[in-house]
Amino acid sequence: MATTASSLNTIDNLDLTTKKSRSLWADAAQRLFRNKAAVVGLVVIFLYIVVALFAPLLAPHNPVEQTSRNSLRPPVWVTDNPRRLPNPEHILGTDTNGRDILSRLIYGIRVSLIVGVVPQFIILAIGLSIGLSSGFAGGWLDNFLMRLTEVVASFPDLLFIITLTVAFRDSWFGKTFNGLLLIFTALAVVGWTGMARLVRGQVLSLKEKEFVEAAQAIGVPTRNILLRHILPNTLAPVIVAVSFSIPGLILAEAILTFLGVGMRPSVDRSNPFPTSLGVMMQDGFANLSSGPWMLLFPVMLISILVLSFTFVGDGLRDALDPRDSGR
Repeated sequence: MATTASSLNTIDNLDLTTKKSRSLWADAAQRLFRNKAAVVGLVVIFLYIVVALFAPLLAPHNPVEQTSRNSLRPPVWVTDNPRRLPNPEHILGTDTNGRDILSRLIYGIRVSLIVGVVPQFIILAIGLSIGLSSGFAGGWLDNFLMRLTEVVASFPDLLFIITLTVAFRDSWFGKTFNGLLLIFTALAVVGWTGMARLVRGQVLSLKEKEFVEAAQAIGVPTRNILLRHILPNTLAPVIVAVSFSIPGLILAEAILTFLGVGMRPSVDRSNPFPTSLGVMMQDGFANLSSGPWMLLFPVMLISILVLSFTFVGDGLRDALDPRDSGR
């Protein structure tokens, strides 16, 4: 009887261990949703995504449509200037060319999200490839790839991006998608180094583990070891790094456009990316004394979006950290 009870206890313990190992991601999600700041960030990001996807339906006016004698109209709640009374058709006012600010903000959100997400795919592709290869191979390949990473990382990021965008700004490459393709490339060229170092560090600690040695012992191909055994175990820090990298890319695009070397404004009515929040910041700063709301609204939207991703990044870091599993 004692032997049977002991066997049943052992089986129960194994079942609990199996269930626990299968629910690590579910447990991390549960801890993430207990973080109120992270939940608020997720909700805000979801709202931004909805606005970006349905911009043509939500925008009350065409963002490039200019209305004569309707420039610099203040928001509807600003009525203390008799020379410039608000226009009820433009809730947040108009810019110097009579374009609806609310509509431009809605389309600007679309560009900011795209700039934050699309370069991440390039960064992940380069960073994961170099990090996995360098960390697992070691030797001369590791030394060469890390020296290459250090050379790229030694350049001042913003200065290098500005140089690249100015050099190719007037080429077909710089004019594609109003300059967005060039911005994507410029941000990714200097943005992959941190990801490569992070992945390399994870691989160096994982390749000595028993499951990797066992896979090598039975002749599993190196590619399968990297993709099926090592890469999945590096996802937690990679996800956290991506969540913190996105707001940096959004700010970089806004700064570049504000300096005049970023996205080109468009007057094409059918263009899905007619403007960005950075373009609106540039216009607002040029007319700060006559229309401060032109600068206020895009700055607020960028700040809220960046803070939301930061909150989510903090929540993911806490949720995916094994040392915090007891909280």
